[in-house]
Amino acid sequence: MTIAPGGEGHARPVLDERLVAEQDERRRLGELIHDGPVQHLAAVAQMLDAAAAATAEGDAAGAHPILVRALTLTREASGDLRELVSGLEPDALREHGFATAVALLSQRLAARRGIEVETDVEAGEALGEAAAIGLYQIVRESLDQAVRRGPPTKISITLTPTSAGGVELGVSDNGSGERRQAVLDGLAERAESLNAAFSVEQHPGEGTAVRVTVPPSATRR
Repeated sequence: MTIAPGGEGHARPVLDERLVAEQDERRRLGELIHDGPVQHLAAVAQMLDAAAAATAEGDAAGAHPILVRALTLTREASGDLRELVSGLEPDALREHGFATAVALLSQRLAARRGIEVETDVEAGEALGEAAAIGLYQIVRESLDQAVRRGPPTKISITLTPTSAGGVELGVSDNGSGERRQAVLDGLAERAESLNAAFSVEQHPGEGTAVRVTVPPSATRR
């Protein structure tokens, strides 16, 4: 049987790629929700139990600092959830492009975590839609993981043209090194979806540097 280009034989690999990408995204979101908001809310529940017990014993002074801490954690969980929701379909990426979306993501991180974030990603304005989405996801996940394992005090995000006509994304931080191979494997899988080369450098006391080199053909998709 002959299958014409654009028919079922052509569409199947594309569908498979989308299904894998969706599964990866669900896994990523599940991990982030579990490690962030779920843990915060579990801690809040324990604190409220402790505050209720203190109040029942007439120890209002002891209950007050517990409630203050519980309120802080609740706000952090709320902020984490808002970031996750906005990251599902970032309006800035769709409406204003890669550079603006990365700048806004960086600004939110700097404001919430007190981290200095430097960006130089103007080369992203020439990216195709698929490349922009894929690289944005790598940036977002790299920042998430840098905060979780560190946190760092400084992060640098760059996107530069290569001599071959592609682009190279760099995300580096001065936080603790990444000890979880699954995190690095996840970033490598995202790079592979762009047919990109992935590398990571880690030096004790100097942080982590992720590099993703995208070939010319993938930057225009």
